[in-house]
Amino acid sequence: MKILIAEDEYTTRLMVQVSLEKWGYKVESAVDGKEAWSLMKKQEPPDIAILDWEMPEMDGIEVCLRIKELERKNPVYVILLTGRDSQNDILHGFDAGADDYITKPFNDEELRSRVRVAERVVRIQSTLSKSLEELKMALDLVETFPDNVCVCANCRKIEGEDASWHQLETYVINNDSRFVRTICPDCASHSN
Repeated sequence: MKILIAEDEYTTRLMVQVSLEKWGYKVESAVDGKEAWSLMKKQEPPDIAILDWEMPEMDGIEVCLRIKELERKNPVYVILLTGRDSQNDILHGFDAGADDYITKPFNDEELRSRVRVAERVVRIQSTLSKSLEELKMALDLVETFPDNVCVCANCRKIEGEDASWHQLETYVINNDSRFVRTICPDCASHSN
């Protein structure tokens, strides 16, 4: 999983990056908000962003707001990392779209725990997105069938328009041009 750390203070940025890499994450780092925003607009941006609130060029709140407006299947999980710890600041961070908030100074264990939560949320969101995509495909397929398709309660064959009975897979492949017969790599390797 790829994580962005955007922090203008060198020591903090390096400390977070080293910890994340030690825990097995791929890390991209940015020294200011403008660079962070540029990295988030790439073709395959990080799944998690750890943003310092106060950075040159563009602050973490502005970067967070922009990230949350990105059109993505899976939204970026944003953690604000900041010395601001007043109730108003924390609420302002969450209002900007932050998913979590860590105040400085912090320790490695807290950072690791919060990143693990972020990773779980990102993975769950990804699974849900894939399931939704599969459901949409299934719905599209169902919509191609004529009204009132008869299905045998015993063998699950379906009745075609010519009153003959077919296995579902055969009927779909023969009657829907979106399906093309081929052999997947797994089956191809087993037939050799």
